[in-house]
Amino acid sequence: MILAAGRGERMRPLTDHTPKPLLPAGGKPLIVWHLERLAAAGFREIVINHAHLGALIETALGDGSRWGLSIAYSPEPPGALETAGGIARALPLLGDAPFLVVNGDIFCDWDFRRAQALPDRLAHLVLVANPGHHAGGDFRLAGERLLFAGGEQTLTYAGIAVFSPSFFAGVAPDRPMKLRPLLDAAIAAGTLTGEPHAGRWVDVGTPERLAELDRSLGHA
Repeated sequence: MILAAGRGERMRPLTDHTPKPLLPAGGKPLIVWHLERLAAAGFREIVINHAHLGALIETALGDGSRWGLSIAYSPEPPGALETAGGIARALPLLGDAPFLVVNGDIFCDWDFRRAQALPDRLAHLVLVANPGHHAGGDFRLAGERLLFAGGEQTLTYAGIAVFSPSFFAGVAPDRPMKLRPLLDAAIAAGTLTGEPHAGRWVDVGTPERLAELDRSLGHA
């Protein structure tokens, strides 16, 4: 599942007329980088949620056949449902097996094949070194177990995770809900795992970071 329902307030005015996942970097929309890498990793069925200007996403990507994929869409009401609410709404499209979730507004070279090699987990997050705009980080890692951020070295959630459908069992599919409360509950229960990623990762959250990524990709 690719999360593409955010309004992209920090990206305005670019997102006033273009959904953030369709903003170009390196000559192609951000979300197309994901689709190409998912297809190369062997994924075939993709679910994309959307809200703000969602019709433009469907028009741009179609059924996914040009990438050898089958794309299903999960529309959300104006204002969207936040991460957990959006995933809960899409569960009927996602099946009964664990599934990969990727934020539509990141650029990352984490090997998506890793998701298929993981043993069944309730929730498994990919973490990266803290970027300058999020120096405090989100979590700590003790082996594979995720812990609350504290005085020790912290890491930032990359916006990439593998979830079991049961992780969202208690979430109403039509109400906004953030992901963090579910993650916190899993940490408290000792069931949240994760792994570090030392490769490339960009949170494309501002026009400046988008322009920097575009330059670094060399309009490939």
